[in-house]
Amino acid sequence: MSFKVIFATKWSDFDPNRHMRHTAYNDYAAEVRVRYFAENDFSIEEFTKHNIGPILFTEETSFRKEIHLGEDITVDIKLSGLSSKNERWKLEHQVFNQAGKLSAVIKVYGAWIDLTKRKLTVPPKEAKQLFDFAEKSENFKEILLKK
Repeated sequence: MSFKVIFATKWSDFDPNRHMRHTAYNDYAAEVRVRYFAENDFSIEEFTKHNIGPILFTEETSFRKEIHLGEDITVDIKLSGLSSKNERWKLEHQVFNQAGKLSAVIKVYGAWIDLTKRKLTVPPKEAKQLFDFAEKSENFKEILLKK
């Protein structure tokens, strides 16, 4: 299932060079992840109910084309890796400018944390469906965990 969100950019997203500041790309990608989780029946309220949250180990951004002041952008999400119990995941976002040109690629490697124990955890069964129908990236690979 393809998932993307169109955003109207705002003044605070831009730098003195009149193009989108580098951290704004990552902010929009994070918003898409939260919306994706909610769309798949695991909203912020569900995170709270199960006392877990998503964390990132790495976040890598590659910039391709400028996004200029006032442009709308489209940000998608694809699954590029998943462990057998869904406890670790890799997601890839593509950010497109208003003309539909690829402007950035953001790759994140994340997991779930128990917010009380402050330890990594396996998500509850209610979260299993999160990645079942996610569109997979071309380079999707199972994440193998060391035992």
